[in-house]
Amino acid sequence: MDKALQHPFEALTPDVLIDAVESQRLACDGRFLALNSYENRVYQVGVSDAEPMIVKFYRPQRWSDEQIQEEHEFCFQLADRELPVVAPWINGEGQSLHYYGNYRFALFARRGGHAPEFDNRDNLKTLGRVLGRIHGVGSTLAYRERPQLDVERWGWRSYELISKDFMAPELQLAYDTLAQDVLRKIEQHVADYGPISRIRVHGDCHVGNILWRDHNPHFVDFDDSCMAPAIQDLWMFLSGDRHAQSQQMRELLKGYTEFCEFDGRQLALIEVLRTLRIMHHSAWIAKRWDDPAFPRAFSWFGSIRYWSEHILTLREQLAALDEPLLDI
Repeated sequence: MDKALQHPFEALTPDVLIDAVESQRLACDGRFLALNSYENRVYQVGVSDAEPMIVKFYRPQRWSDEQIQEEHEFCFQLADRELPVVAPWINGEGQSLHYYGNYRFALFARRGGHAPEFDNRDNLKTLGRVLGRIHGVGSTLAYRERPQLDVERWGWRSYELISKDFMAPELQLAYDTLAQDVLRKIEQHVADYGPISRIRVHGDCHVGNILWRDHNPHFVDFDDSCMAPAIQDLWMFLSGDRHAQSQQMRELLKGYTEFCEFDGRQLALIEVLRTLRIMHHSAWIAKRWDDPAFPRAFSWFGSIRYWSEHILTLREQLAALDEPLLDI
């Protein structure tokens, strides 16, 4: 690869990785393991005479220092309330965001665990309780620097990027017509809903960011934390048909409402948020295509089959937007 075109993460060699960690007065034992992460680069690093640590190198030019620090402060507030979150490690100078060369990084204690089992109703209720406590803290302050989840950022910008630079020509008209119809319907739903209450949320609350251990869910990776309606951290745990999703939401809310009020009107936002996430996910891959990790991990992206399935999914979501609310 031409050095002038080299992606910043390509220069993150093992020597740079270890030197960065040791710049925080931690003695590495030379062991490291790349973990599953595409947006940032995350490694488990061996530390002499201590438990291994997790180091996360932030993607350049994604978040400002102030936005990263807001995420860290939210995690610290949650940890201070003894909530099961993995907050950043703080060095002797009281800093959680560190710098080495052109990189910014954070360190975390390693925590083990397994994926949650959501076919167990008690697990859903427990998850709801923890989320209720997290949102109780999240609602006490608002982010000043981090974005809010809205139709413009997640929907229209995603559509415009895909339509302009990535959509297959033979599917362009079908995609443009459908995506515009979907987004206009979403805007109408949002207008009919009225003012949306947004709080600080995890933002990317799927099973991959939950470690289940000691009979509790432990939340990791607040990298996508933003201002959003509370339902954003609940709907991604739903699966199956409408009946199954209704049962799952009932159990989640049984636990959630023990610690935090829930506005039942937000159920009307589930398919809105699901649709926006689908569009945002494709645009996320597109925006990162210059990172060599993405063509390797998403080799099928941009194919006729990929866009045909994406269009089919959006058609299904257009219909889902008119379905009645889940019965809780």
